[in-house]
Amino acid sequence: MIKLNQREKDIISIVLKKKKIQSSEVRAELKKKDQEFSLATIKRTLSQMKEKGLLFVRGSGRSTSYQVSVLGRLFFPVNAQRYIAFEPDKRYGEKDYNFELFSSFCKEIFSEKELKKLDEVTDNYRKKSKNLSLAIKKKELERLTIELSWKSSKIEGNTYTLLDTEKLILDNKEASGKTKEETQMILNHKDAFYFAYKNKLLFKKITPALVEKLHSFIVKDLKINQGFRKSEVGITGSIYRPLGNIYQIKEAMKELEKTVFRLNNPCAKAMMALLGLSYIQPFEDGNKRTSRLVANAILLAYNHAPLSYRSVDEKEYKTATLVFYELNSIIPFKKLFLEQYRFAAENYTLN
Repeated sequence: MIKLNQREKDIISIVLKKKKIQSSEVRAELKKKDQEFSLATIKRTLSQMKEKGLLFVRGSGRSTSYQVSVLGRLFFPVNAQRYIAFEPDKRYGEKDYNFELFSSFCKEIFSEKELKKLDEVTDNYRKKSKNLSLAIKKKELERLTIELSWKSSKIEGNTYTLLDTEKLILDNKEASGKTKEETQMILNHKDAFYFAYKNKLLFKKITPALVEKLHSFIVKDLKINQGFRKSEVGITGSIYRPLGNIYQIKEAMKELEKTVFRLNNPCAKAMMALLGLSYIQPFEDGNKRTSRLVANAILLAYNHAPLSYRSVDEKEYKTATLVFYELNSIIPFKKLFLEQYRFAAENYTLN
């Protein structure tokens, strides 16, 4: 994992906003922030950032300019709330799909401290999940399924309450005043999670076919076409436009599969699948729901705690996802993911 110092953060922030910039302009922008450096110092810093893979260079001599690389974007700690506060068309993010994003992902996206904490809570989760009686295992599976189905649906605007969801899943009792689509969305989450749980070993390697299978559960009876989309889609509240060509979508899915496989840690694999699928938007609808189920399937495959997202703030979740779409920074979402993983490991027992 790359850790940026303050000057590097400031420079990446400037370059992202300007898209492309020369060293003299970087110096002028830093001066506006009351940071006075000689041009030689700025050039040396830019050169060091290039060597670390945070920037790349365009041109030469007096026409030399700098742009932020994928690596610099990934680990840039953007203030998500401040960024999203701007109207979509006034943001400095990218509108187009980044074809270099997945192939440029590094093998480790967590710090040593984060990895140590993940290992610690995972070990505790496995210990308390061992030797469960059939009755307790059934109850725990039901509890996690109910809370996941409720919260994942709520993130997408579903108005079922947690209690309504429990009655629907356990007693097949539909809540009054809800649409058929809302009810079906809850039931689809249940079926998708049960499929992932019963077939968890399949998900040690994520393939487009497996993703499509989970998506088929998520969109069942919701009048949503299955399979990869053949037309363009837009994202409400974002300047980002996903790929509109089915052949490019298929290639992007292959790249995502390679990237997930290349990552070392199961939590990193799960988070990459979750963000990557949301970014590609391979289906006409149900992409984020499918991505959450795919991520959980990966965690289950490696005997890690699956996420219910029960305690997540929906606005924070959407904001962190949108920041990844437009700036490709994983930092806001990584914070959220780590919090939700710790919550899941401490609150559920499942094996």
